[in-house]
Amino acid sequence: MPLRKDDPERLVSAVRSEDESSFELKLRPRLLHEFIGQQKAKEQLSIALEAARTRGEALDHVLLFGPPGLGKTTLATIIANELNVGFQQTSGPALQIQGDLTAILTNVRERQVLFLDEIHRLQPVLEEKLYTALEDYKLDIIIGQGPAARTHVMDIKPFTFVAATTRPGLLSSPLRSRFGILLRLEFYSDDDLRFVVERSAEVLGIPIDHEGAAEIAMRSRGTPRIANRLLRRVRDYAQVRGSGIIDRATAEQALKLLEVDAHGFDELDRRLLLTIIEKYDGGPVGLNTLAASLAEEEDALEEVYEPFLIQRGFLDRTPRGRVATRLAYEHLGVPLPRKGMLF
Repeated sequence: MPLRKDDPERLVSAVRSEDESSFELKLRPRLLHEFIGQQKAKEQLSIALEAARTRGEALDHVLLFGPPGLGKTTLATIIANELNVGFQQTSGPALQIQGDLTAILTNVRERQVLFLDEIHRLQPVLEEKLYTALEDYKLDIIIGQGPAARTHVMDIKPFTFVAATTRPGLLSSPLRSRFGILLRLEFYSDDDLRFVVERSAEVLGIPIDHEGAAEIAMRSRGTPRIANRLLRRVRDYAQVRGSGIIDRATAEQALKLLEVDAHGFDELDRRLLLTIIEKYDGGPVGLNTLAASLAEEEDALEEVYEPFLIQRGFLDRTPRGRVATRLAYEHLGVPLPRKGMLF
């Protein structure tokens, strides 16, 4: 049934029902030269990939770290594509017992890429089992139980282990030392995000002009995943209430409806800063207290919201707790406290 512009109830949520994972897969670049941004990481990875291809060896193990949504999973698949080898993906929380990890490692193929997301959530006993597998390509298997148990050392084929984490500080030193390539992914610039938006729009067949793409990019919190999500929502708005073409005016109106401001802050960002300012006099306030006040998980605040607010200078993380900065007061239109009270 065609959409009606005079039907506001169907504005954002009912225009097109899409599967999130298939949407992301459609937009992901397959090769390194297609990957936008992260120039330092790309240059280091490009050299390592070329060297591994020349020698015909497995690439050194790779640790990708940085805030969520910056392309860690995409880079892992690109590594496999560039090396023309197999790719297998799992995550730290998915591996519960030693048998899970043993089954994966014993079936790994020559030079295959094994990708483990959220490695900081891997159980310590499984982490220790990884050490010899990563360093010597050997796996200790315990056969039998009790006094009759014995250890059998099994050779596994050389492979590339790619791990991703949003919290590298939680990794132990022995595990971190097993990685030969450590790549930190940074928040994207507005220009790089504009390229991401324009590329995604081209892939999806969405009419968009330069200014419209720039407006979405500016409000995407330096994160491609958010940029693609906002692009989809602005497309819905353009189809229902606009001409179908995303220009700056259409993007501004759609993002205002979504309550995404010029800095990319959404309702929770503003509520977080206002809570620190109004309930705790600008801080400092502990993470657990702040999470309880907002009825949010501590991990969500620490991994998803805080990095961007800190990077943009709206929030400070001090030994005593979180503190709202002068920029936060100015952005929210709250009068600054008396001199000496603002940390």
